Amino acid sequence: MEQLLNFGDTAPIPTDIPTLLIALLLAFLCGQLIAWIYMYTHTGLSYSRTFVSSLIILPITVALVMMILDNNLVTAFSLLAVFAIVRFRNVLRDTLDTVYILSLIVIGMACGTQKFTTALIGTFVASFVMMYIWYTNFGARQRYDLILNLNWTRPVSALQTLDNFLKRHALKSKLASQHTTQEGSVTQLSYRLLLRDPNRKQELIDEINKISGVEKVTSMAAEDESEI
Repeated sequence: MEQLLNFGDTAPIPTDIPTLLIALLLAFLCGQLIAWIYMYTHTGLSYSRTFVSSLIILPITVALVMMILDNNLVTAFSLLAVFAIVRFRNVLRDTLDTVYILSLIVIGMACGTQKFTTALIGTFVASFVMMYIWYTNFGARQRYDLILNLNWTRPVSALQTLDNFLKRHALKSKLASQHTTQEGSVTQLSYRLLLRDPNRKQELIDEINKISGVEKVTSMAAEDESEI
């Protein structure tokens, strides 16, 4: 097996496996560091978890590109041509989707340039990183799992009743929005809840509808909302 890996690349310049692994590992660690920095310093209007994930995968893809090129001008122009096709013929709305496409292009080029070991190891490393990102939900900054919107028809001073109810179902609740209509008879409320048991969400909805003064209850899972 070791001999197969050592001589798997039949290109003019074979792959140095230790160098390849070090390069991909370093690319992963550097991407991880930059991703963490982005997560904790981001102050824009919207925050995308998939973009953070892309920050980790992208350096690995670029490292593979640079190893495949090996100062080969023909391969470099071929890479630009393939990337141009992806850019102008397909519109990908998700950043992570684009990274997946680029990764597959690079792996395909590695196979096409007879760098079979590079393609094999690169595929395993990229797959591991993608599974790691999916399994750990890396990049998510949500500290709640349910968005609850409702109308409160009783006086605002009686909201303590509603707060006490939410405390029974949620480890943490945050009143994100409160708007009283011009007539003053209805108060529109929006809560962010970290549930004690996410599987009992429907039970919460059923019970809150029975509370006097609560109308028009709607809910949404936090992951369905664009992160802010």
